[in-house]
Amino acid sequence: MNKKVSLMLIAVLVVSLFLSACGATVETAQGVTETTVKVGNSIATSGALAPVGVPFKAGIEAYFKMVNDNGGVNGRKIEYVHQDDEFNPEKGKAALDRMINDEKIFALVGHFGTPVVGATLNDIKEAGIPAVYFATGTGILYNENAEGQDRVIYPVQPVYPMEGRIMAAWAKGEFKASKVGIIYTNDDAGKDLLKGIKQEAERMGNLAVVEQQVPPGAENVSAAVTKLKDENVDVVIIAAIQGTFPQIAKELGKQGMDKPAITTYVNVDQRMTEAVKSDVAGKFDIYGNAWVDMAKPEMETYRKWIKETSNEDLSSNAYALTGWIAAHFFVEGLKRVEGDLTWESYMNALESAPVQNPFGGEIDYSNGKRLGTQQMSLSKMSPDTAQGWEPYLGFKGIDEILGQ
Repeated sequence: MNKKVSLMLIAVLVVSLFLSACGATVETAQGVTETTVKVGNSIATSGALAPVGVPFKAGIEAYFKMVNDNGGVNGRKIEYVHQDDEFNPEKGKAALDRMINDEKIFALVGHFGTPVVGATLNDIKEAGIPAVYFATGTGILYNENAEGQDRVIYPVQPVYPMEGRIMAAWAKGEFKASKVGIIYTNDDAGKDLLKGIKQEAERMGNLAVVEQQVPPGAENVSAAVTKLKDENVDVVIIAAIQGTFPQIAKELGKQGMDKPAITTYVNVDQRMTEAVKSDVAGKFDIYGNAWVDMAKPEMETYRKWIKETSNEDLSSNAYALTGWIAAHFFVEGLKRVEGDLTWESYMNALESAPVQNPFGGEIDYSNGKRLGTQQMSLSKMSPDTAQGWEPYLGFKGIDEILGQ
């Protein structure tokens, strides 16, 4: 993607608007006609990530089918196009170029995977095309005051710096901590979570932080746990994803830590409970963030329509559900547009008021906020339940958690 492409797109938009004023029937923006709006993405639907990408794509298709079968949005049906990038950054860049310049999509919906997002984010910004939902928690999406080219980025699922801020709020607001201990991995996920925790602790001004770093996948984390034990922290935050979470949780139990632990939503999984339950049960409690509630009544609508797009049973598939959520957020912005549908009018509409996740909390894009999910619930590890976790607290934002 280069500046010539951006200038070409701007020129096309100007000419389209001029011809519209003269009474010609043309697109008012790229990918838009009087009866359709075209969106697209590239997803890994083959290779190692296909078990994630295939249901994610099915969820998007199911939501758009529901919308189209009910008449579309403001007289327009949604046309969805897709390419398989195999989770390969180079193929992802090529697919993005084809989507924007050959398929001429109006918006990206559901940009998929950390490597591909990292390789293409600047291209998206340079092209100026709205991008709604990213299937990654990478911290490069986090922005508290997006302006100019940065404005086109609209994350939905949790991004790690924001989740870290929420973790710090739980430690203070729910567990009344004055000192929090953080064990984080020396990778993007761990460092992004740490960044958010420290940012919120500094903002609050009354939460001390003790941090310990471990390598991703480390087998021996005893020194880090000993440090937090010696510091007598009130709450432990495990800022590590599934490859390292079990080792940290087990070592906390081994060393007799009895303080509550909080971890990322990524670890709120029955497999993680199975991995650590014999080491932590009866010693200390583990809590984890959640951003999707699959017990919501809206699940019945999802289950009805997902059957229309997949022969596989995706009725409780988390990846398909997130695809549904991605399409929902795009459509909610589309519904709000009054008058001509352009990139500018669409972004204005999406930013005009918070958007409700049908299975979670609200997201506010106003004033340049690009924070991903801003309200999360809290689950508690429960080995006696089939899911391995049980609801503990409902969806709250930082201010509500802190009682502000």
